[in-house]
Amino acid sequence: MCSQASSTALTGLSVRDFTAFTKLDLELSPGVNVFIGANATGKTHILKLLYAAADITRTHDPYTDKLVRVFLPSGRQLGRLVHRKQGRGKASVAVGRSGAQLTASFSTLKRSLPVVSGAKEWGNKKMECVYIPVKEMLSNSPGFLSLHESHSIHFSEVYRDLILRASYPAIRGPMDAKRKALHNIVKKAFKGVVTVDQSGEFYSKSTEGKTKRKIEFSLLAEGHRKLGLLSLLIQNGTLSRGSILFWDEPEANLNPNMVGEVVRALLELQREGVQVFIATHSYAVLKEFDLRVKESDEVTFFSLFRNKETGDIEACATNSYLEIEPNAIGDAFMDLYDRDVERALGGRRK
Repeated sequence: MCSQASSTALTGLSVRDFTAFTKLDLELSPGVNVFIGANATGKTHILKLLYAAADITRTHDPYTDKLVRVFLPSGRQLGRLVHRKQGRGKASVAVGRSGAQLTASFSTLKRSLPVVSGAKEWGNKKMECVYIPVKEMLSNSPGFLSLHESHSIHFSEVYRDLILRASYPAIRGPMDAKRKALHNIVKKAFKGVVTVDQSGEFYSKSTEGKTKRKIEFSLLAEGHRKLGLLSLLIQNGTLSRGSILFWDEPEANLNPNMVGEVVRALLELQREGVQVFIATHSYAVLKEFDLRVKESDEVTFFSLFRNKETGDIEACATNSYLEIEPNAIGDAFMDLYDRDVERALGGRRK
Protein backbone atom coordinates (compact mmCIF):
# COMPACT_ATOMS: atom_id res chain seq x y z
CA MET A 1 0.00 0.00 0.00
CA CYS A 2 1.48 3.32 -0.99
CA SER A 3 1.45 6.35 1.29
CA GLN A 4 -1.30 8.92 1.01
CA ALA A 5 -1.32 12.60 1.84
CA SER A 6 -2.84 13.37 5.23
CA SER A 7 -3.21 16.28 7.60
CA THR A 8 0.05 15.20 9.24
CA ALA A 9 2.07 15.20 6.01
CA LEU A 10 4.15 18.25 5.16
CA THR A 11 3.16 19.57 1.74
CA GLY A 12 5.39 22.55 1.01
CA LEU A 13 8.26 24.80 2.05
CA SER A 14 8.91 28.37 1.01
CA VAL A 15 11.90 30.39 2.25
CA ARG A 16 13.20 33.86 1.55
CA ASP A 17 16.66 35.04 2.65
CA PHE A 18 17.15 32.27 5.20
CA THR A 19 20.74 31.05 5.83
CA ALA A 20 22.13 29.93 2.44
CA PHE A 21 18.90 30.57 0.53
CA THR A 22 17.68 33.73 -1.13
CA LYS A 23 14.53 32.15 -2.58
CA LEU A 24 13.36 28.56 -2.55
CA ASP A 25 9.92 26.99 -3.05
CA LEU A 26 9.39 23.24 -2.74
CA GLU A 27 6.34 21.02 -3.22
CA LEU A 28 6.90 18.02 -0.97
CA SER A 29 5.99 14.38 -1.51
CA PRO A 30 3.79 12.61 1.07
CA GLY A 31 6.13 9.63 0.63
CA VAL A 32 9.92 9.81 0.37
CA ASN A 33 11.77 13.09 -0.26
CA VAL A 34 15.44 12.70 -1.26
CA PHE A 35 17.68 15.78 -1.25
CA ILE A 36 20.98 15.72 -3.12
CA GLY A 37 23.49 18.38 -4.10
CA ALA A 38 27.02 19.57 -3.58
CA ASN A 39 28.21 20.58 -0.13
CA ALA A 40 26.85 23.92 1.16
CA THR A 41 23.66 23.79 -0.90
CA GLY A 42 21.42 23.67 2.18
CA LYS A 43 20.20 20.07 2.34
CA THR A 44 20.51 19.76 6.12
CA HIS A 45 19.00 23.21 6.62
CA ILE A 46 15.86 22.12 4.77
CA LEU A 47 15.50 19.04 6.97
CA LYS A 48 15.94 21.11 10.13
CA LEU A 49 13.45 23.76 9.02
CA LEU A 50 10.82 21.12 8.41
CA TYR A 51 11.62 19.14 11.54
CA ALA A 52 11.32 22.22 13.76
CA ALA A 53 7.89 22.96 12.28
CA ALA A 54 6.68 19.39 12.82
CA ASP A 55 8.06 19.07 16.35
CA ILE A 56 6.32 22.15 17.77
CA THR A 57 2.94 20.53 17.11
CA ARG A 58 3.80 18.32 20.10
CA THR A 59 5.44 20.90 22.36
CA HIS A 60 3.56 24.05 21.24
CA ASP A 61 6.82 26.00 21.52
CA PRO A 62 7.20 29.14 19.38
CA TYR A 63 8.55 28.18 15.95
CA THR A 64 11.33 30.76 16.05
CA ASP A 65 12.48 29.50 19.47
CA LYS A 66 12.70 25.97 18.12
CA LEU A 67 14.67 27.20 15.09
CA VAL A 68 17.23 28.80 17.39
CA ARG A 69 17.61 25.62 19.47
CA VAL A 70 17.93 23.45 16.35
CA PHE A 71 20.27 25.68 14.29
CA LEU A 72 22.23 27.17 17.23
CA PRO A 73 23.23 30.55 15.73
CA SER A 74 25.99 32.38 17.60
CA GLY A 75 24.71 33.96 20.81
CA ARG A 76 21.33 32.30 20.17
CA GLN A 77 20.52 35.33 18.00
CA LEU A 78 17.69 34.56 15.59
CA GLY A 79 18.80 37.35 13.25
CA ARG A 80 21.99 35.44 12.42
CA LEU A 81 19.84 32.98 10.45
CA VAL A 82 19.06 35.72 7.94
CA HIS A 83 20.89 35.33 4.63
CA ARG A 84 24.14 37.32 4.83
CA LYS A 85 24.31 40.38 2.59
CA GLN A 86 25.13 44.07 2.87
CA GLY A 87 22.74 46.15 4.93
CA ARG A 88 19.78 45.03 6.99
CA GLY A 89 18.07 41.81 6.08
CA LYS A 90 14.81 40.01 6.72
CA ALA A 91 14.06 36.29 6.43
CA SER A 92 10.74 34.50 6.04
CA VAL A 93 9.78 30.83 6.23
CA ALA A 94 6.48 29.16 5.38
CA VAL A 95 5.73 25.47 5.94
CA GLY A 96 2.50 23.94 4.71
CA ARG A 97 0.38 20.88 5.35
CA SER A 98 -3.20 20.03 4.50
CA GLY A 99 -5.45 22.68 6.00
CA ALA A 100 -2.73 24.71 7.74
CA GLN A 101 0.30 26.88 7.10
CA LEU A 102 2.92 28.09 9.55
CA THR A 103 4.82 31.26 8.67
CA ALA A 104 7.57 33.15 10.43
CA SER A 105 9.55 36.27 9.59
CA PHE A 106 12.39 38.00 11.42
CA SER A 107 15.17 40.48 10.73
CA THR A 108 18.81 41.10 11.62
CA LEU A 109 17.83 43.89 14.02
CA LYS A 110 18.25 42.68 17.60
CA ARG A 111 15.33 44.78 18.85
CA SER A 112 13.00 43.51 16.13
CA LEU A 113 10.57 40.82 17.32
CA PRO A 114 9.80 37.84 15.06
CA VAL A 115 6.33 37.57 13.56
CA VAL A 116 4.69 34.13 13.48
CA SER A 117 1.26 33.39 12.04
CA GLY A 118 -0.87 30.27 11.73
CA ALA A 119 0.55 28.72 14.91
CA LYS A 120 -2.87 27.95 16.45
CA GLU A 121 -4.19 26.03 13.44
CA TRP A 122 -0.77 24.43 12.94
CA GLY A 123 -0.77 22.98 16.45
CA ASN A 124 -4.27 21.52 16.26
CA LYS A 125 -2.99 18.26 14.78
CA LYS A 126 0.05 16.67 16.43
CA MET A 127 2.82 15.36 14.20
CA GLU A 128 4.91 12.49 15.53
CA CYS A 129 8.41 13.04 14.13
CA VAL A 130 12.03 12.13 14.67
CA TYR A 131 15.30 13.54 13.31
CA ILE A 132 18.33 11.26 12.93
CA PRO A 133 21.48 13.40 12.55
CA VAL A 134 24.72 12.36 10.88
CA LYS A 135 26.40 11.86 14.24
CA GLU A 136 25.09 8.90 16.23
CA MET A 137 24.18 9.91 19.80
CA LEU A 138 22.72 6.91 21.65
CA SER A 139 26.17 5.76 22.77
CA ASN A 140 26.51 9.13 24.55
CA SER A 141 23.06 9.17 26.09
CA PRO A 142 23.75 8.40 29.79
CA GLY A 143 23.62 11.73 31.59
CA PHE A 144 23.17 13.74 28.39
CA LEU A 145 19.50 14.62 28.95
CA SER A 146 20.02 15.90 32.51
CA LEU A 147 23.07 17.88 31.41
CA HIS A 148 21.18 19.37 28.45
CA GLU A 149 18.25 20.41 30.65
CA SER A 150 20.36 22.00 33.39
CA HIS A 151 23.26 23.59 31.49
CA SER A 152 23.72 25.69 28.39
CA ILE A 153 25.65 23.29 26.16
CA HIS A 154 26.29 23.85 22.46
CA PHE A 155 24.37 20.86 21.08
CA SER A 156 21.54 21.16 18.61
CA GLU A 157 18.26 20.15 20.22
CA VAL A 158 17.82 17.41 17.61
CA TYR A 159 20.21 15.27 19.70
CA ARG A 160 18.18 15.70 22.87
CA ASP A 161 14.93 15.05 21.01
CA LEU A 162 16.32 11.87 19.44
CA ILE A 163 17.44 10.39 22.76
CA LEU A 164 14.00 11.09 24.22
CA ARG A 165 12.28 9.30 21.30
CA ALA A 166 14.66 6.36 21.51
CA SER A 167 14.01 6.04 25.25
CA TYR A 168 10.29 5.44 24.79
CA PRO A 169 9.28 1.99 26.07
CA ALA A 170 7.93 -0.58 23.67
CA ILE A 171 4.23 -0.37 22.85
CA ARG A 172 2.16 -2.64 25.04
CA GLY A 173 1.01 -5.82 23.39
CA PRO A 174 2.23 -7.64 20.28
CA MET A 175 3.18 -5.79 17.08
CA ASP A 176 0.65 -5.85 14.29
CA ALA A 177 1.66 -7.91 11.25
CA LYS A 178 2.77 -4.97 9.08
CA ARG A 179 4.90 -3.32 11.75
CA LYS A 180 6.41 -6.69 12.69
CA ALA A 181 7.36 -7.37 9.06
CA LEU A 182 8.97 -3.93 8.81
CA HIS A 183 10.80 -4.40 12.10
CA ASN A 184 12.11 -7.77 10.91
CA ILE A 185 13.65 -6.16 7.80
CA VAL A 186 15.77 -3.85 9.94
CA LYS A 187 16.42 -6.44 12.66
CA LYS A 188 17.78 -8.85 10.03
CA ALA A 189 20.29 -6.24 8.82
CA PHE A 190 21.16 -5.23 12.40
CA LYS A 191 21.33 -8.86 13.60
CA GLY A 192 19.96 -7.95 17.01
CA VAL A 193 17.52 -6.00 19.13
CA VAL A 194 18.09 -2.83 21.15
CA THR A 195 17.37 -2.41 24.85
CA VAL A 196 17.89 0.47 27.29
CA ASP A 197 18.50 0.16 31.03
CA GLN A 198 17.37 2.43 33.86
CA SER A 199 20.52 4.54 33.63
CA GLY A 200 19.72 5.42 30.01
CA GLU A 201 22.45 3.25 28.50
CA PHE A 202 21.59 1.49 25.24
CA TYR A 203 22.60 -2.10 24.47
CA SER A 204 22.47 -4.44 21.50
CA LYS A 205 21.38 -8.00 22.14
CA SER A 206 22.41 -10.41 19.41
CA THR A 207 19.72 -12.57 17.81
CA GLU A 208 22.27 -14.89 16.18
CA GLY A 209 24.40 -17.63 17.65
CA LYS A 210 24.08 -19.43 20.96
CA THR A 211 25.53 -16.81 23.28
CA LYS A 212 22.97 -14.00 22.63
CA ARG A 213 25.61 -11.44 23.52
CA LYS A 214 24.63 -8.11 25.09
CA ILE A 215 26.93 -5.30 23.99
CA GLU A 216 26.81 -1.64 24.98
CA PHE A 217 26.27 0.80 22.10
CA SER A 218 29.64 2.48 22.66
CA LEU A 219 31.36 -0.73 21.52
CA LEU A 220 29.33 -1.18 18.33
CA ALA A 221 30.34 0.09 14.91
CA GLU A 222 28.60 3.39 14.25
CA GLY A 223 26.83 2.10 11.15
CA HIS A 224 25.31 -0.73 13.18
CA ARG A 225 24.19 1.75 15.84
CA LYS A 226 22.11 3.58 13.24
CA LEU A 227 20.43 0.39 12.12
CA GLY A 228 19.75 -0.44 15.76
CA LEU A 229 18.24 2.99 16.28
CA LEU A 230 15.93 2.57 13.30
CA SER A 231 14.86 -0.82 14.66
CA LEU A 232 14.15 0.70 18.06
CA LEU A 233 12.05 3.57 16.65
CA ILE A 234 9.88 1.07 14.77
CA GLN A 235 9.61 -1.17 17.83
CA ASN A 236 8.49 1.59 20.22
CA GLY A 237 5.98 3.06 17.74
CA THR A 238 7.76 6.36 17.06
CA LEU A 239 7.78 5.44 13.38
CA SER A 240 4.21 4.46 12.58
CA ARG A 241 1.47 5.55 10.19
CA GLY A 242 1.20 9.34 10.08
CA SER A 243 4.66 10.01 11.53
CA ILE A 244 7.58 11.77 9.84
CA LEU A 245 11.21 10.62 9.64
CA PHE A 246 14.06 13.03 8.94
CA TRP A 247 17.42 11.33 8.34
CA ASP A 248 20.59 13.22 7.45
CA GLU A 249 23.02 11.04 5.45
CA PRO A 250 21.68 7.57 6.30
CA GLU A 251 24.71 6.12 4.51
CA ALA A 252 27.21 7.66 6.94
CA ASN A 253 29.53 4.98 8.43
CA LEU A 254 27.48 2.28 6.72
CA ASN A 255 29.07 -0.33 4.46
CA PRO A 256 27.57 -0.07 0.94
CA ASN A 257 26.37 -3.67 1.13
CA MET A 258 23.97 -2.62 3.92
CA VAL A 259 22.56 0.42 2.10
CA GLY A 260 20.06 -1.71 0.21
CA GLU A 261 18.38 -2.89 3.41
CA VAL A 262 18.16 0.69 4.69
CA VAL A 263 16.52 1.88 1.46
CA ARG A 264 14.21 -1.14 1.54
CA ALA A 265 13.14 -0.15 5.07
CA LEU A 266 12.59 3.49 4.06
CA LEU A 267 10.38 2.44 1.15
CA GLU A 268 8.42 0.11 3.40
CA LEU A 269 7.95 2.92 5.93
CA GLN A 270 6.58 5.09 3.13
CA ARG A 271 4.21 2.32 2.07
CA GLU A 272 2.89 2.19 5.62
CA GLY A 273 2.16 5.91 5.73
CA VAL A 274 5.38 7.37 7.16
CA GLN A 275 6.62 10.52 5.39
CA VAL A 276 10.39 10.38 4.89
CA PHE A 277 12.98 13.11 4.31
CA ILE A 278 16.63 12.25 3.71
CA ALA A 279 19.72 14.15 2.58
CA THR A 280 22.40 12.06 0.93
CA HIS A 281 25.76 12.16 -0.86
CA SER A 282 25.66 8.47 -1.75
CA TYR A 283 25.40 7.02 -5.25
CA ALA A 284 24.47 3.68 -3.66
CA VAL A 285 21.48 5.26 -1.90
CA LEU A 286 20.22 6.85 -5.12
CA LYS A 287 20.62 3.68 -7.17
CA GLU A 288 18.99 1.51 -4.50
CA PHE A 289 15.94 3.80 -4.66
CA ASP A 290 16.05 3.64 -8.46
CA LEU A 291 16.18 -0.17 -8.47
CA ARG A 292 13.75 -0.85 -5.62
CA VAL A 293 11.00 1.72 -6.21
CA LYS A 294 7.60 0.41 -7.28
CA GLU A 295 5.11 2.19 -9.52
CA SER A 296 2.83 2.84 -6.53
CA ASP A 297 5.61 4.40 -4.42
CA GLU A 298 5.82 8.16 -4.00
CA VAL A 299 9.46 9.22 -4.19
CA THR A 300 10.63 12.69 -5.17
CA PHE A 301 14.27 13.61 -5.79
CA PHE A 302 15.30 17.23 -5.15
CA SER A 303 18.56 18.36 -6.74
CA LEU A 304 19.96 21.49 -5.07
CA PHE A 305 22.52 23.51 -7.02
CA ARG A 306 23.94 27.01 -7.34
CA ASN A 307 22.89 29.13 -10.29
CA LYS A 308 26.12 29.83 -12.20
CA GLU A 309 25.13 33.43 -12.93
CA THR A 310 23.61 34.57 -9.63
CA GLY A 311 25.21 32.12 -7.18
CA ASP A 312 21.78 31.54 -5.62
CA ILE A 313 20.74 28.04 -4.57
CA GLU A 314 17.96 26.59 -6.69
CA ALA A 315 16.18 23.23 -6.79
CA CYS A 316 14.88 20.89 -9.46
CA ALA A 317 12.43 18.13 -8.51
CA THR A 318 11.65 14.87 -10.30
CA ASN A 319 10.04 11.52 -9.55
CA SER A 320 12.56 9.63 -11.72
CA TYR A 321 16.20 8.97 -10.90
CA LEU A 322 17.11 9.16 -14.60
CA GLU A 323 15.68 12.69 -14.79
CA ILE A 324 17.66 14.17 -11.89
CA GLU A 325 19.35 17.27 -13.27
CA PRO A 326 21.90 18.30 -12.27
CA ASN A 327 23.02 15.09 -10.58
CA ALA A 328 26.21 15.91 -8.66
CA ILE A 329 26.39 12.37 -7.24
CA GLY A 330 25.89 10.60 -10.57
CA ASP A 331 28.33 12.91 -12.34
CA ALA A 332 31.05 12.24 -9.74
CA PHE A 333 30.50 8.48 -10.02
CA MET A 334 30.67 8.55 -13.83
CA ASP A 335 33.85 10.62 -13.69
CA LEU A 336 35.45 7.95 -11.50
CA TYR A 337 34.26 5.24 -13.89
CA ASP A 338 35.64 7.08 -16.94
CA ARG A 339 39.02 7.61 -15.27
CA ASP A 340 39.16 3.96 -14.30
CA VAL A 341 38.43 2.90 -17.89
CA GLU A 342 41.02 5.35 -19.19
CA ARG A 343 43.66 3.87 -16.88
CA ALA A 344 42.71 0.33 -17.94
CA LEU A 345 43.19 1.34 -21.57
CA GLY A 346 46.62 2.74 -20.82
CA GLY A 347 45.52 6.35 -20.83
CA ARG A 348 43.65 6.08 -24.15
CA ARG A 349 39.98 6.90 -24.48
CA LYS A 350 37.92 5.62 -27.33
